[in-house]
Amino acid sequence: MKPILDACCGSRMFWFNKEHEDVLYMDNRKFKDTLCDGRTLEVNPDIIADFRDMPFEDDTFHLVVFDPPHLLKAGENSWLAKKYGKLEETWPFDIRQGFTECMRVLKPFGTLIFKWNEDQIKLNEVLDAIGYEPLFGDKRAKTHWLVFMKR
Repeated sequence: MKPILDACCGSRMFWFNKEHEDVLYMDNRKFKDTLCDGRTLEVNPDIIADFRDMPFEDDTFHLVVFDPPHLLKAGENSWLAKKYGKLEETWPFDIRQGFTECMRVLKPFGTLIFKWNEDQIKLNEVLDAIGYEPLFGDKRAKTHWLVFMKR
């Protein structure tokens, strides 16, 4: 098994190497589409699975990246929904369940990198929903990168 899991890889936007040999890319969707500006958007994970119920053993990965959808309000066929995914009204439960799964598949003292954009849902609401306190991260920007460790 690869040592790193990207649990919501989408189009792998933030990866410098989008085919990194140590990363298992996972998403709940697979598609290729042309956006309104002519660019191609491709979501092509190594494995299709739901971050709320991952098909991995406990204590599998050294590092997990969790960048779940952060939009509640986006048209079903909008470029925003295609690019970032879309949350349901059950988002607090869904994000908590996903976070719990990320921690479950992490090895002891493994690292979880959590990315959140608070355009529609504030970071403090998400932290309340997940029930874990980050070690450190960016608290000032609109997009937050937070670091957690499994104990």
